[in-house]
Amino acid sequence: MCAALPLSHGSEIMKTLSPLQHAGSRPFDFLPLPTLRSARKPRRRGLTMMIDQGLPCAYIEDLVATVGDYLDFAKIKSGTARLYPRSVLQRKIEIYKANNIMPFIGGQFHEYVLATEGAKATAQFYDEAKRLGFAAIEISDNVVPLTDQERSDHIRAACDSGLEVFGEVGGKDRRSEPGELLSQAQICLAAGARLVLVEAAELMVDGKPDRPLLNAIYRGLDPEQVMIELPGPWIPGVRSCDIEVLKKLLVTEFGPDVNIANVSFDTVLDLEATRNGLGVAGPFSSEQLRAWTK
Repeated sequence: MCAALPLSHGSEIMKTLSPLQHAGSRPFDFLPLPTLRSARKPRRRGLTMMIDQGLPCAYIEDLVATVGDYLDFAKIKSGTARLYPRSVLQRKIEIYKANNIMPFIGGQFHEYVLATEGAKATAQFYDEAKRLGFAAIEISDNVVPLTDQERSDHIRAACDSGLEVFGEVGGKDRRSEPGELLSQAQICLAAGARLVLVEAAELMVDGKPDRPLLNAIYRGLDPEQVMIELPGPWIPGVRSCDIEVLKKLLVTEFGPDVNIANVSFDTVLDLEATRNGLGVAGPFSSEQLRAWTK
């Protein structure tokens, strides 16, 4: 049995390492990782967005120490931003931003504002988001339908206020044709949206990924401007294994630098393993590598 190092001796070893050296140390670093994976932030592709449904600040501090290098965005889900103590929400935002992770408000909160207070209240909503420290919001129409013109107008207004916008396309309670989703996406981008999020409910049929729809999205849009949402328990009939199937499919079909959204906080590291061929999708074959570099 190996004897444990005295605490004082361990402390002396830690003092010999700079914070950067300690943070950058990786186990098994003799094993190379795929060069196709964009490893350093800020990334233009291979973006990972985590869904935050109410994580405590102390938990987030530990989380970013573990997976912060692999996390690009954190969605403060739906209207949960309304329910935090103000100081707690601001602290949460600060932690994310200090670790080069962009927090943003989920789109259903914007829908709530429209449904309860009308478009006249959106300017106040944007101003409050910025006062809290947010630099981005999502604009969607999951439960409050938007016309094409309304979608464009709201995105432009949010951008004009100084916020970045993620425009979501598709709905939770309907099936859209590929052309409809692509048209909505182009409207979002033309209005100034930074990214388009594709609603997960549109991508699953009886718990299985809609591969023709996914292929149509990737043929019709710049992969750097689209993020595919993962489904969750809020979608009827979706099981944990169905989420894993879609994650694996996205990486094997579109490569390790596919943009993926709605990742659960406890699976960020597992997704990164899949992106690097260390999980269920790998090791990658030479045929896959050639296909992704065409």
